[in-house]
Amino acid sequence: MFGRLMPTEGKFFDLFNQHAALCVKGAQEMVGLMTNFDDLENRAHAVESLEKQADKVTYATIDLLHKTFITRMDDILDMMEDAAQTISLYDLHSVTPEAKRLAELCLACCLKVQQAVSMLHDMDNAQKMVAICEEIDRLESDADHVMRAAMSKLFRDEPDVRNLIKMKAIYEILETVTDRCEDVANIIEGIIVENA
Repeated sequence: MFGRLMPTEGKFFDLFNQHAALCVKGAQEMVGLMTNFDDLENRAHAVESLEKQADKVTYATIDLLHKTFITRMDDILDMMEDAAQTISLYDLHSVTPEAKRLAELCLACCLKVQQAVSMLHDMDNAQKMVAICEEIDRLESDADHVMRAAMSKLFRDEPDVRNLIKMKAIYEILETVTDRCEDVANIIEGIIVENA
């Protein structure tokens, strides 16, 4: 699935590799920092420098990613279809409050995506679109928190292993909807940067 979303251009994968290498360097610096606090200032500066380098790679990547914009938007609905079919196939007749909350967060994200997309025709809306994209990021973070809490509760309290497996799948699919909305928000931000 990953391959069909990506442009065939080799530079795209080079950028991914650059970003991954920067993540590794940042993690190495963090391990060094946690091991030896004598060099705290230099380590913190090194991580900050790596993050700035990664930001540049991210902007270049987003520039390429905007070309896959409609595919990413389609992924949002694909994931919702997966959730609906999974609920049907698993023969669920009710879901947890956490699953309902995740569905509400999906709706909130989709409404924000719609709002941002409706402004794309006019780059004078750039600041408003960035604010909407930041809100999508916040909603996606909320969904992460809801899913982690839901999983914790599920594994702690659900005695029926079959129900546990079913609800775990639903939580993961619904949270992925918010991830795809965040992907679209990132692409929109890339389009804004490119057209600024």
